[in-house]
Amino acid sequence: MRLTAFTDFGLRTLMYLASLEEDQLSSVAEVSGVYGVSRSHMVKVIGQLAKSGYVQTIRGKNGGIRLARQPDLINIGDVIEQLENHLDGVDCVTTSCQLAPCCELKSALMKGMQAFIEAMRQYTLADLIVNKRQLIPLMSAG
Repeated sequence: MRLTAFTDFGLRTLMYLASLEEDQLSSVAEVSGVYGVSRSHMVKVIGQLAKSGYVQTIRGKNGGIRLARQPDLINIGDVIEQLENHLDGVDCVTTSCQLAPCCELKSALMKGMQAFIEAMRQYTLADLIVNKRQLIPLMSAG
């Protein structure tokens, strides 16, 4: 299973926000700078995280972004499911395939994807930032 860059940066954004003090706000520009990602791409990532209820966006002069929930309430498997747009594994649904009537590939890949998501459901965002003291300087170095 290979995650898209969109999901990768979504998870990294959540980790970054979780490493901040509880009421500290960040910004799209700040997160973009930390990970070396274009601002426009990060706007899309953070927009989806906000739409999914993981990030709170605050408008205005003193606005910014922060986690909408405590890190221990953000399930990694759920985040991946929200952000990934291709958990099918294969493109059997949108294209016609002559093997479709008897092929078991899609079923096997779906079982693998489900196992991956279930494994990721064993983790929360809090689990990913357990080494918070070591993470913060590394994030600041970007």
